[in-house]
Amino acid sequence: MLDRMVFTAMAGAQNAVDQLAVTTNNLSNATTPGFREQLNAFRAVPVQGDGAKTRISSVQSTPGFSSVGGRLEQTGNPFDVALEGDGWFSVKRKDGSLAYTRQGKLTVDARGALSTGGAALQGDNGNLLMPAGTVPEIGGDGVVYARREGEASGTRVGRLRISRADPGALDRGPDGFYQANRQLAVADAKSVRVRQGASESSNVSVSEAMVQMISQQRMFDLSMQFIKAADQNARGAETLITGR
Repeated sequence: MLDRMVFTAMAGAQNAVDQLAVTTNNLSNATTPGFREQLNAFRAVPVQGDGAKTRISSVQSTPGFSSVGGRLEQTGNPFDVALEGDGWFSVKRKDGSLAYTRQGKLTVDARGALSTGGAALQGDNGNLLMPAGTVPEIGGDGVVYARREGEASGTRVGRLRISRADPGALDRGPDGFYQANRQLAVADAKSVRVRQGASESSNVSVSEAMVQMISQQRMFDLSMQFIKAADQNARGAETLITGR
């Protein structure tokens, strides 16, 4: 009985610590443009072994992320772009792998390629190269033009590669980008629109995350109290048996 009590309390404490880590990560990215809140949950797992057929343990899991869009904020900066609809920017990491993001804080790297978050933004034909001294002009359909100051119109450099992802089709990577676990469809320009001069905020609710953190901390404290109670019971049982 004692070992079951300790095992249950230890599992609860570990799950609380894991959930606290997820909530802390969400809070730390509450101001990160385009960030998607990571979700966490428990799942029941039967305990294997002799005499344990009726025992069920709980395991913390991360089923994915919230697909709720963040708030679009008008900035007026031509290097800020946001997506209206369930679409994702395609980017190429430095190692050459393809990834996806909602962050649209653009920069121009040393090669002249439009980038976001340190990865090259992808167009229909690869990197979108900006001639020196130009700024991007991006239409609602994702077509990118390079325009110099004083020019009435710019030069077309490509079109943003925007993909649609079904729930569960993307997994978060350690660098904050997402990788697809299945083939993604190209987004229709009518269903997903590009808005230049706007930035999408994180979809993390700071108040809700703080409430979650308090609840998870209390869960951890309660689990530790159970462990202490189990230790006291063990000491009491030893005193009764040994008489010391």
